[in-house]
Order: sequence, then structure tokens, then C-alpha cells
Amino acid sequence: MSRYTGPTTKLNRRFGQNIFPTSKGEERRPYPPGIHGKTTRRKVSEYGVGLNEKQKLRMMYGMTEKQFRLSFERAKRMGGVAGDNFLRILETRLDNVIYRLGFANSRSAARQLVAHGHVRIDGHKVDVASFTVAPGHEIEIRDRTSSKQLATRAIEEGQGRAAPAWLVVLPDALKGQMVREPAKEELPRDINVQIIVEFYSR
Repeated sequence: MSRYTGPTTKLNRRFGQNIFPTSKGEERRPYPPGIHGKTTRRKVSEYGVGLNEKQKLRMMYGMTEKQFRLSFERAKRMGGVAGDNFLRILETRLDNVIYRLGFANSRSAARQLVAHGHVRIDGHKVDVASFTVAPGHEIEIRDRTSSKQLATRAIEEGQGRAAPAWLVVLPDALKGQMVREPAKEELPRDINVQIIVEFYSR
């Protein structure tokens, strides 16, 4: 399945949480989308619960099913807890790091910023959104007018959204650095990753 490009508000309502950033003043309806959203209450099977959680996380990071599955298989091969490894792999993708630094206001916008060649790592242009950022890597927006305008606008619109502690950001210089890997308690907490691990382990 390819990346989702439809209305993000419908997915937020479907999953019951803001997996995509919302606009100020956007109405949050407390029921799923569709004409039967207010009245339909289906019983979800164990398989359906796992599928729903997997789809929620995949769409949150804007990945194809193949990319998502390969990342999970990589997490399983690593030592330690597979679920934590998996979330750590997703969090250290370049497009997510750009989003966390505040240089883009959504992961899809960050992915576009990377794909269009606006980002450098340690002085080298990187245009692959799935690139894994490692501790010590310095991330910067290219010294071009168009690049700076895009990142500066995102910073201005995202005032108040702080970068996580595992990243250091210099907004005026449009630079940032990954100082360490995210700790377990700093990984997304609104996802039941254990259900996803069990879903893929069937």
C-alpha cells in the first residue's frame, strides 16, 4: 500500500487521536468519519486491533507498508526490546528528525524538504528521507534563499513546539544536532508497540 495522501482529519478521527498535526481552530469531532460515524459501534477482533495500531503508526510516520515492515525486521535483528528498537528507528529517520527540530510542521512537509535537497548532514546534501541520523550528526538547512524561507516559516508557525532532549536545535542558524539516541521514556507513548510486535509475529 502506498502512502496516504487524503484528508488527514479523517484519519485523526478514525484513530481517535491526532496522529497528524492539526490547524488552530480545527474542530475535533468525537466520533469516526462517515455518515454512520455517530452510531456505528463495531466489535473489533484481536487481529483488527493489531492491524489498526500498525496502520496508525505507519501513517503517522508516512511510510509505505514495505518500508515499515523492513524497519520492523531490522528492529528484530537488533539486541534488546524489539518494540523500543522499532520506535527508535522510526524516530531517527531524517524526515522525522527534521520535523522534531521544527524545520517543518509535519512529517510529510519534512519529507518533501529532504527530497528537494534542502538538507545537509555534516556538510553533505542528503535527499533520502529514510536516512538514519546517528548521535553526533549535524543537520542544517542549505544556505539557499528558498531553503531558508521554508524552514524559517515552519519555525515561526511552530512557535512553542520544543525539540526533544535528544536533539539540540539552533533555530537562528537553522542547524541542529542529534546528541544521543532517544531514551525509552522519550519514545512515542500514545502507541501500543507491543501489539504491533505481536501482529507481525503471527
